[in-house]
Amino acid sequence: MPDLQRRELLVQGSAALVAIAALYTSRRAYAFPTRPSEEVVPWLDQPTENPDPVGIQKQLVWEDLDSWITPNDKFFSISHFNRPTIDEKTWSMEIGGLVKKPLKLSLADIRARPRQEVVFTVECSGNHGFPFFTGGIGNARWAGTPLAPILEEAGVLENGIEVVFFGTDTGEVPIRDVKMQQNFARAMSLAEATNPDNLLCYEMNGAALPAANGFPLRLIAPGWYGIANVKWLERIEVRDTRFMSLLMARDYVTIREEEHNGETVWTENSVGRALIKSAPAKVTRKDSDYRIIGAAWGAPIDRVEVQIDQGPWIRATIDHSEEAEHAWKIWSLDWPNAGAGEHTVTSRAVSTTGQVQPAMDDPLIAKKHTYWESNGQVTRRVRVV
Repeated sequence: MPDLQRRELLVQGSAALVAIAALYTSRRAYAFPTRPSEEVVPWLDQPTENPDPVGIQKQLVWEDLDSWITPNDKFFSISHFNRPTIDEKTWSMEIGGLVKKPLKLSLADIRARPRQEVVFTVECSGNHGFPFFTGGIGNARWAGTPLAPILEEAGVLENGIEVVFFGTDTGEVPIRDVKMQQNFARAMSLAEATNPDNLLCYEMNGAALPAANGFPLRLIAPGWYGIANVKWLERIEVRDTRFMSLLMARDYVTIREEEHNGETVWTENSVGRALIKSAPAKVTRKDSDYRIIGAAWGAPIDRVEVQIDQGPWIRATIDHSEEAEHAWKIWSLDWPNAGAGEHTVTSRAVSTTGQVQPAMDDPLIAKKHTYWESNGQVTRRVRVV
């Protein structure tokens, strides 16, 4: 991660929003598969020290996972450039480029439009790509207004094929021997951008977006890795060519070896939609009985299987009491006969179409030469006494 400037940010929500947020917090452990008086057994393998505490300000601590919804104060936060301080009273967002009717909307204008909510698990595509970065994920209830009607109102011209989202955050970007100031920017095709699930989002878990998570407005694109969910939005632009920027074509690109007719071919693909994944979150103990708890996400999940040491794969129980189309599923597996000593715990998710989360020696993972899209099976180590 690049070096970033540190800025203090404060966002104050209204009393009503605070009350709603408190309601969500009070419900957070209602359906989670916990047992009274159980204790968490810490993993032996802990993340290494974070070398970039400015860029990566917060991560999920897996052993603390005790709710389907991740509270705002525990939600991971990443920035690639500066973290802008934005005054919502003077802020506005422009919609322009290849449109018939350019728009300029204040936050009040956007809030006045039809409201829509989605529960969506956001994962950074670099999550588990570094030994210090294993908690770049969280599940929240996002609220805003759908993007598609706004693009329709602006009237995309016939030759408009690409929708680019520009953040307020900026940084100096070197390209060969040229240095330039660039806004954070990501793009989607027009068809992708007009998905009815995409939101111009101004609330997170019933409160105004925290500054660290994109205040006053961000894009929420369910089913995409976090990099596509642009924070601190200031401009949306329709173009007639594919957009190639630092974070589309030069970084956040997965490089992989593939075999074609006995020859090795190298491929490069821009990080986009999330991939199927699961991870063991924690092991708990109640008296002498142990339980493994985890989460699965990135695709419609049919089942999750758990392997202890090198034993057989065992089907876990998925908690269906709280779930949503784009949200992670919480799973658990009772482990009543855990023997004393050190053990490994691995999980794999299987989608409703039969897709299996790849093992670390699967060519999809083993022949990948970048740390993005790290959806290989996650193994943790724990000691039973």
